Amino acid sequence: MRIRRDEVNCFANLLEARQLISELKKLGCGFTMDDFGGGLSSFAYLKNLPVDILKIDGVFARSIVNDPMDEVMVKSINEIGHVMGMVTVSEFVETDATIDKLRTIGVDFAQGYAIAEPAPLQQQPRSFQS
Repeated sequence: MRIRRDEVNCFANLLEARQLISELKKLGCGFTMDDFGGGLSSFAYLKNLPVDILKIDGVFARSIVNDPMDEVMVKSINEIGHVMGMVTVSEFVETDATIDKLRTIGVDFAQGYAIAEPAPLQQQPRSFQS
């Protein structure tokens, strides 16, 4: 088996990222992997980076109510995240039906227009402000 140079560089960068995250976690920082499922290397990153929160790419949530494949993808990602001890968040949650489906699956949190519309921080409830 022959390893390409770009694979070596990717692995080296992944090791450096893992080390940096581990050092920052010792200082109390938490980390989120955003848009999980949207890229080809997502599972390799997930397996190798010590993140705390797994945000499921919104492309799956958008059609989860009507598309069995998207539902299975979200279920799988959610289960993997939970097995790894991560909190899961679904992006692009735009309807109550989507919220209900995500609750049934067991996703921990949701983000999107069905929850709240984007607004400047100054207009957010006091609990979101420092």
